[in-house]
Amino acid sequence: MRLIRQNIERKTGAGSATLLPEEPEDMWHAYNLIRPTDLLRASAIRKVVTESGSGSRSNERVHMTLTIRVTKLDFDPQAAQLHVSGRVAVENKHVKLGSFHTLDLELQRNFTLEKAEGWDSVALDTLKEAINQDAKAQLWAVVMQEGLANICLITDHQTILRQRVEVNLPKKRAGSTDHDKSLQRFYQTTFDSLLRQLDLANPKPLLLASPGFTAGSFHQFIKTQASNGGNKQIQQLVPKITVAHSASGHLHSLAEVLASPAVTSKLSDTKFARETQLMDRFFELIRKDDARAWYGPKECELAVERGAVGKGGGVLLISNSLFRSQNIQTRKRWVRLVDEVKEGGGEVRVFSSMHESGKRLEGLGGIATILTWPIEDLDEEVDGVQEGQDMPDEDGVDGGVDGIEGVSGHDEDIDFL
Repeated sequence: MRLIRQNIERKTGAGSATLLPEEPEDMWHAYNLIRPTDLLRASAIRKVVTESGSGSRSNERVHMTLTIRVTKLDFDPQAAQLHVSGRVAVENKHVKLGSFHTLDLELQRNFTLEKAEGWDSVALDTLKEAINQDAKAQLWAVVMQEGLANICLITDHQTILRQRVEVNLPKKRAGSTDHDKSLQRFYQTTFDSLLRQLDLANPKPLLLASPGFTAGSFHQFIKTQASNGGNKQIQQLVPKITVAHSASGHLHSLAEVLASPAVTSKLSDTKFARETQLMDRFFELIRKDDARAWYGPKECELAVERGAVGKGGGVLLISNSLFRSQNIQTRKRWVRLVDEVKEGGGEVRVFSSMHESGKRLEGLGGIATILTWPIEDLDEEVDGVQEGQDMPDEDGVDGGVDGIEGVSGHDEDIDFL
């Protein structure tokens, strides 16, 4: 994602940012940046009906720039398409104020975003992450078993299934080579499918995982192809391959594979490796009934209030899906919690809901903590308290802005460059 321009005021968070999505991963960042009630301006094509003086009507498709106040987002990770719906906030000669429209964000087309409640700390961190050119594809993975292969692209933010290969294999029979021949055809099909996905000019690490010996056999197949074909690019790929064990060849086994020492040792500097390690540590504490591990909204808020998620090992694990809530006060609740942990010296990890570690966190309600010191019976202290009832409202929120231009008279803008 490229930052074209921004005029976000440092003190209040008011202002807007104009961004250019350059690759499919950027659509995921846009999905996390844009929230309900935000103002979004982008180009659109709309059918306009005109009526002549004689009463005849004609339809034409008109290119225009529309500004909408967002009500709903629809993201397709496989196609990397983002559709944003809302009411038109700035009237023009073709579209009435308040009418509904859906903007389809596209690669290589600018869009401008203004936050209804200002750019809070989480939104600013998301923006910085989106324009960070180093956070690109980190790893390719093939999770497989005999007759099934799932080819995945793993980035810091999501796991994308790029292609599934399924081949029916005959059963092994004494004196018959049908199974072995079919297995070689399966390897060839998987190999060809993988080559269509990889950028061999700049190969990323490749992870092969399976139960039994399937991944090891496929690894040997790739090495044979590299030595026989004389393709130097494939030969450069071979040293980047890691073979690991998985419970099955299905996609859900990837979380277990990414947590294995063979993988984490090679990917220790990546964002998702750190998050996988934190989730493993959290569940280990849970299994030991250690009072430093708690999950649930009220439990985590109470732990932060007591200062137990601070310096010395305190970590807040929170899913980015919580910041996409339709309710503004709910979003503010989690932003406030993140800010409190950071101010207390604790670590905050915002997990992607489309990553394997993030899906594990979603199963806990999207939020968990590893405390600096143990707190016994924390759950008993929050029993009977209804979710969200004791959250104070924030004053000074102006939700009535219909324009998307930056606020004039800024004292100091944030510099992302």
